[in-house]
Amino acid sequence: MKTFALAAAFGLIAAAASADPIEGLWQTQADEGAFAHVQITPCGGAFCGTITRTFKDKTEYQSPNIGKQIVIDMVPQGGGDYKGRVLRPADNKVYNGKATVSGNAMALSGCVAGGLICKKQSWARLQ
Repeated sequence: MKTFALAAAFGLIAAAASADPIEGLWQTQADEGAFAHVQITPCGGAFCGTITRTFKDKTEYQSPNIGKQIVIDMVPQGGGDYKGRVLRPADNKVYNGKATVSGNAMALSGCVAGGLICKKQSWARLQ
Protein backbone atom coordinates (compact mmCIF):
# COMPACT_ATOMS: atom_id res chain seq x y z
CA MET A 1 0.00 0.00 0.00
CA LYS A 2 2.88 2.39 0.80
CA THR A 3 4.39 1.68 -2.61
CA PHE A 4 1.13 2.64 -4.34
CA ALA A 5 0.80 5.89 -2.33
CA LEU A 6 4.41 6.81 -3.07
CA ALA A 7 3.99 6.08 -6.79
CA ALA A 8 0.78 8.15 -6.87
CA ALA A 9 2.53 11.08 -5.17
CA PHE A 10 5.40 10.99 -7.68
CA GLY A 11 2.86 10.79 -10.50
CA LEU A 12 1.14 13.96 -9.27
CA ILE A 13 4.47 15.77 -8.94
CA ALA A 14 5.47 14.74 -12.48
CA ALA A 15 2.09 15.83 -13.88
CA ALA A 16 2.38 19.22 -12.19
CA ALA A 17 5.92 19.67 -13.46
CA SER A 18 4.87 18.92 -17.03
CA ALA A 19 1.81 21.22 -17.02
CA ASP A 20 1.85 23.93 -19.67
CA PRO A 21 2.63 27.42 -18.31
CA ILE A 22 -0.83 28.75 -19.29
CA GLU A 23 -2.70 26.05 -17.37
CA GLY A 24 -4.14 27.04 -14.02
CA LEU A 25 -6.46 29.44 -12.25
CA TRP A 26 -6.07 33.10 -13.23
CA GLN A 27 -7.56 36.36 -11.99
CA THR A 28 -8.53 38.82 -14.70
CA GLN A 29 -7.85 42.52 -14.57
CA ALA A 30 -10.90 44.54 -13.50
CA ASP A 31 -13.07 45.58 -16.46
CA GLU A 32 -15.88 48.05 -15.74
CA GLY A 33 -15.47 47.35 -12.01
CA ALA A 34 -15.72 43.57 -12.29
CA PHE A 35 -13.14 40.80 -12.42
CA ALA A 36 -13.24 37.04 -12.66
CA HIS A 37 -11.38 33.84 -11.90
CA VAL A 38 -10.70 31.87 -15.08
CA GLN A 39 -9.65 28.20 -15.11
CA ILE A 40 -7.46 27.40 -18.14
CA THR A 41 -7.21 23.75 -19.18
CA PRO A 42 -6.26 21.78 -22.30
CA CYS A 43 -8.97 21.55 -24.98
CA GLY A 44 -7.92 19.45 -27.95
CA GLY A 45 -4.47 20.63 -29.07
CA ALA A 46 -5.04 24.07 -27.53
CA PHE A 47 -6.06 25.68 -24.23
CA CYS A 48 -9.40 27.13 -23.19
CA GLY A 49 -10.42 29.18 -20.18
CA THR A 50 -13.78 29.27 -18.43
CA ILE A 51 -15.04 31.78 -15.86
CA THR A 52 -15.48 30.01 -12.51
CA ARG A 53 -16.18 32.95 -10.15
CA THR A 54 -17.01 36.64 -10.57
CA PHE A 55 -16.47 39.70 -8.37
CA LYS A 56 -17.69 43.28 -8.45
CA ASP A 57 -15.92 45.78 -6.21
CA LYS A 58 -14.12 42.81 -4.54
CA THR A 59 -17.42 41.16 -3.53
CA GLU A 60 -18.27 37.80 -5.11
CA TYR A 61 -21.53 37.71 -7.03
CA GLN A 62 -23.37 35.31 -9.34
CA SER A 63 -22.78 36.81 -12.78
CA PRO A 64 -24.48 35.33 -15.84
CA ASN A 65 -20.92 35.04 -17.22
CA ILE A 66 -20.02 32.16 -14.87
CA GLY A 67 -19.40 29.10 -17.04
CA LYS A 68 -18.63 31.12 -20.18
CA GLN A 69 -15.52 30.17 -22.10
CA ILE A 70 -13.56 33.39 -22.61
CA VAL A 71 -10.16 31.99 -23.65
CA ILE A 72 -10.81 30.03 -26.83
CA ASP A 73 -8.43 27.66 -28.61
CA MET A 74 -5.16 29.28 -27.48
CA VAL A 75 -2.41 27.42 -29.32
CA PRO A 76 1.16 27.48 -27.98
CA GLN A 77 3.59 29.38 -30.21
CA GLY A 78 6.70 28.74 -28.10
CA GLY A 79 8.47 30.89 -25.54
CA GLY A 80 5.31 31.40 -23.44
CA ASP A 81 3.36 32.88 -26.37
CA TYR A 82 -0.12 31.73 -27.46
CA LYS A 83 -2.56 32.64 -30.23
CA GLY A 84 -6.30 32.05 -30.30
CA ARG A 85 -9.46 34.00 -29.51
CA VAL A 86 -10.84 35.78 -26.45
CA LEU A 87 -14.36 36.76 -25.46
CA ARG A 88 -14.86 40.06 -23.65
CA PRO A 89 -18.03 39.57 -21.59
CA ALA A 90 -18.54 43.35 -21.17
CA ASP A 91 -19.41 43.69 -24.88
CA ASN A 92 -19.95 39.98 -25.70
CA LYS A 93 -17.50 40.22 -28.61
CA VAL A 94 -14.91 37.65 -29.64
CA TYR A 95 -11.48 39.04 -30.51
CA ASN A 96 -8.40 37.52 -32.15
CA GLY A 97 -6.27 36.94 -29.11
CA LYS A 98 -2.68 36.65 -28.01
CA ALA A 99 -1.30 35.73 -24.62
CA THR A 100 2.18 35.78 -23.17
CA VAL A 101 2.83 33.93 -19.93
CA SER A 102 5.82 34.84 -17.79
CA GLY A 103 5.88 33.14 -14.41
CA ASN A 104 2.69 34.07 -12.55
CA ALA A 105 1.70 36.86 -14.94
CA MET A 106 -0.12 36.76 -18.25
CA ALA A 107 -0.44 39.60 -20.75
CA LEU A 108 -3.58 39.01 -22.79
CA SER A 109 -4.78 41.04 -25.77
CA GLY A 110 -7.66 40.84 -28.19
CA CYS A 111 -8.01 42.71 -31.48
CA VAL A 112 -10.63 43.23 -34.20
CA ALA A 113 -10.57 44.99 -37.56
CA GLY A 114 -7.22 43.51 -38.53
CA GLY A 115 -5.56 44.71 -35.33
CA LEU A 116 -6.85 48.29 -35.49
CA ILE A 117 -8.94 48.02 -32.32
CA CYS A 118 -7.35 46.17 -29.41
CA LYS A 119 -7.96 45.65 -25.70
CA LYS A 120 -5.25 44.47 -23.30
CA GLN A 121 -5.31 43.01 -19.81
CA SER A 122 -2.82 41.71 -17.28
CA TRP A 123 -3.88 38.55 -15.42
CA ALA A 124 -2.37 37.10 -12.25
CA ARG A 125 -2.01 33.38 -11.53
CA LEU A 126 -3.92 32.23 -8.45
CA GLN A 127 -2.99 28.51 -8.73
